[in-house]
Order: sequence, then C-alpha cells, then structure tokens
Amino acid sequence: MPKNKTISKQDLISIYMDYVLANNSEPISVYSFSKLNNFDEGLFYNYFGNFKALERHIFMAFFENTIVTLEKSEDYQKFDARNKLLSFYYTFFENLTINRSYVVYALKNFSKNLKSLEKLSSLRKQFKNYISLLDIETFNINYKNIQQLKDKTLEESAWIQLVITLNFWLNDASASFEKTDIFIEKSVNTSFDLINTQPLNSVIDLGKFLFKEKMFMNQ
Repeated sequence: MPKNKTISKQDLISIYMDYVLANNSEPISVYSFSKLNNFDEGLFYNYFGNFKALERHIFMAFFENTIVTLEKSEDYQKFDARNKLLSFYYTFFENLTINRSYVVYALKNFSKNLKSLEKLSSLRKQFKNYISLLDIETFNINYKNIQQLKDKTLEESAWIQLVITLNFWLNDASASFEKTDIFIEKSVNTSFDLINTQPLNSVIDLGKFLFKEKMFMNQ
C-alpha cells in the first residue's frame, strides 16, 4: 500500500489521540506508529522530536484554538481584563470538554503525579504570556525590580489557579460540568477582588462553595 506523503501536524495529533484512547497506552515507537498508520517515519519528525513533544503540543493547541475563537469575538475585544479571563476560561474548558477522554487519559493521577505537569509545560508558557498581555490593574510599585517580581508573581499565581481549576474539572461529575463553571466564576472574581484589595465577600462566597463541595464529595 502506498505511503501517505501529505500527513499534516493535525493529522498526527488526531491519529495519536485515537491510538492512545483505543490502546490505553502510547505507541511503542515512532516506527511502529508510522507503519501502523501508513506514513513514512521521517514525516513524524518534521513536526515533533518524540511523543512527549507531541503531547505537549496537544495542550498548547487547546490554548491556541481558544485564543483564535476569542479573537473572532467583537465583544471579547471590548471586555476588561476580568471578563477577558472569564471568557478564556469558559472557552478553554469547552475545548477540553470536547476532548475530555484524551485529557483524562493524559492527566490520569493528575493531583498525585507531578510528572503530568510536564505535558502542560508549553501551555504554561503560553498562558503566562497571555496573562501578561491582559494589563491586569494592580497596586503600583515605584521600584522597578519589585514591580517585575510582582508581575511574575501575578503570572505564576494565575497559572496555579488554572491548574487548580483543571483538577477541579477532572473530578467534576456534574451535568455539563456546571460546577466547574461556578468554580471558574467564583475563583476568577475572587482573584481579581484580592488584587483590588476588596476580597472579603468573594472569599466568603468561594469558601462556602468549596466547603459545600467537600461535604458533598465525602458523603
């Protein structure tokens, strides 16, 4: 049978995701993977150095697809930083939900196995850059070095918040993942209120929600 000479990066991603879900494991080698799917092994290396690089790209692709969708929205362009970030979260997790079976597989034992975070390393870099471009207003500090540290802390905190939300979503069994939507709204609003030094009501609101969820999950 002739080999497929026109395989694209997206083709490879789709084939790989289908393979790991069907076999509950990654391919043994690039050679066996390419032979099984009828394309030259060298074509794989045109896009990725190995399967780990491909896995990292998949999560970055979820991010990129989210940004493309948001930038098509005229309303999004008019939003302030808070509503832009909320829109990002809702759209990003819609993309994850479409591919939930793969995400659950790729991040199995996510909360217990920090190695899973390696698959998110490219996403982390892109997301932190996205946060830096949102121009989130915080209290001003006149010292350059401290200001730079504050900006980096803001980006890292935003990343941790995304990881926590991802873990919540992975464990969410509610219809249409509506509890994740609630968590997103409360956590993003709380983070912005904390930045603006008006935290109390939002902290209490988020705390009540988490307490209720913990009590429900322990039943």
